[in-house]
Amino acid sequence: MIFQRSLIREFSLVAMAVVGVLLAIILTRLLILLLGKAATGDVLPEAVFGLIAFGILNYLPVLLGIAVFAAVLLTLSRSYRDSEMTVWFTSGLSLAAWVTPVLQFCLPVALVCALLSFAVSPWSQAQSVEYQRLLLSRDEVAGVTPGVFRESRNSERVFFVDKLSADDAEVNNVFVQSTERDRMGVMVAERGFLETAENGDRFVVLLKGRRYEGTPGTLDYRTVDFDRYAIRIEAKEAKREAPTNKQKSTLDLFDDPTPPHAAELHWRFATPLAVVIMGLFAIPLAFVNPRSGRSWNLLLAVLVYALYSNLLSIFQAWTAQGKIPVWLGLWPVHGAMVLILLILFSRQLFSFHKLILGR
Repeated sequence: MIFQRSLIREFSLVAMAVVGVLLAIILTRLLILLLGKAATGDVLPEAVFGLIAFGILNYLPVLLGIAVFAAVLLTLSRSYRDSEMTVWFTSGLSLAAWVTPVLQFCLPVALVCALLSFAVSPWSQAQSVEYQRLLLSRDEVAGVTPGVFRESRNSERVFFVDKLSADDAEVNNVFVQSTERDRMGVMVAERGFLETAENGDRFVVLLKGRRYEGTPGTLDYRTVDFDRYAIRIEAKEAKREAPTNKQKSTLDLFDDPTPPHAAELHWRFATPLAVVIMGLFAIPLAFVNPRSGRSWNLLLAVLVYALYSNLLSIFQAWTAQGKIPVWLGLWPVHGAMVLILLILFSRQLFSFHKLILGR
């Protein structure tokens, strides 16, 4: 029991390190992507962290599966390199004795992955899409940032404000360029603010400014000075699209068992199951032969994991296309991996028994 607790503790430490590294990579990628959109005004700055949180929830099941596989593989490989496995075998214990502590480590993580895969990830994807839809529904001046040119969605207006007032109620040094009926208008004003009429219409009100209007390439221009000029803000409701299979709840998928829905259900079942299968697969793959180098088993493990993951994706696509019966789905891939796992264990256990009988 002391040895198992120590082993699970080492598994956990390695897994947390792997998750930390992978999360850092994903966070960096998402942050760069969303900050770029925020700089162009496509995403509100205050929405960046919310979208990052939704993205992390989507990636978590895969990250936990990779972390479990890497934790078991690296821990057992270290035991081979440090000759701990030699002591283990000479004590009369076989490789199968590692199954119990590995399962004690894998099963709780698999349960967490099941919760994420069946409930949290679909919810987060649906919320992320809805969040972005709400952002697209905001009016065209909501994303105006001081010091940044902001173009409207229909490319008919360009806004620029120099700075905000002390109470954020007004903007100073406003520039607006608009195009209407092939005539371009440019307005500059000292101040501006938002105003809501009694009927609910919203306006951008400019104070003490000048408007230049004309057709580019001609001399037909006119200049108008104004004390107050109101521009109506066109409200736009972003279209609510039908949810994708990944955004639908598990109960909705069960209620309508079409091939695409069945393929998504098989994938959600595969996520926690893959945690257990690959965690056990890491036991025979961790074998290190000092004569053949210390990195060959890691390379083989990466190839096995990539093959397993790609086969799951291929069978999911075939199930969605109706090439595979919905009741079969991804189970041939799991069955093949379990069969290979049993063959590897039997070979190593047979070699262990030969070694014991020889002595």
